[in-house]
Amino acid sequence: MSGHSKWSTIKRKKGALDAKRSKIFSKLSKEITVAAKMGGSDIDANSRLRLAVQNAKGQNMSKDVIERAINKAEKDTSNFEEMTFEGYGPGGIAIFVECLSDNNNRTVGNVRSYFTKHNGHLGTNGSVAFLFDSKGVFVIPVSAKTHAEEFELEMIEAGAEEMEESDGFIEVTSAMEDFGSISKKLEELGIEAESQELQRIPNTTNALDVEEAKKVLRLVERLEEDDDVQNVYHALEITPELETALEEDN
Repeated sequence: MSGHSKWSTIKRKKGALDAKRSKIFSKLSKEITVAAKMGGSDIDANSRLRLAVQNAKGQNMSKDVIERAINKAEKDTSNFEEMTFEGYGPGGIAIFVECLSDNNNRTVGNVRSYFTKHNGHLGTNGSVAFLFDSKGVFVIPVSAKTHAEEFELEMIEAGAEEMEESDGFIEVTSAMEDFGSISKKLEELGIEAESQELQRIPNTTNALDVEEAKKVLRLVERLEEDDDVQNVYHALEITPELETALEEDN
């Protein structure tokens, strides 16, 4: 299994036990509101909103909560701006951060302080972006439909580059340009993904000893806890030793 898939699996395990699950709903709700504000509340005509709603449903967000987030766009006077930050964590591990913020000064100050407090540092725009490739990533619960013999063939024909199964989920990775075709194929097959999104996948990963690697992940988790941060990507290799240590910590 790829390092990216291992990290995704570990995060899902932690998320299932995490008392801060409301934080996930908060970020999903913000994305729904911003998508509706930028492109209108018609899900059929707004692809970003449609994707945000699909992801919210995949996380079992109720229909009422989703509708409230969409309706909030009409009344919300906040001007959210998309921001990105690039830097290095302990051991020189590349980290890329995506934010939605209505207060740039607050976000810049917070992100910089997290890097500093965790022995990392921010870089300039473009300093680590080239180390990541934009990929479509689909996390799909295993079911009778996904175990059907033709499912893998359907995914490959739609553009799947990799398929990994672990702990009751299948993770499908595609080129960015094939994201839409796989999403459409899942809809045709009547399969609802837990999440489907464009992610920045590291084209190379770097291994650290377990204790140093844990420092990197503490920085990643601190960033993810911030309300302005939507996604954090890193180039740390999840070695078998690190995976075992993280499972023992849980």
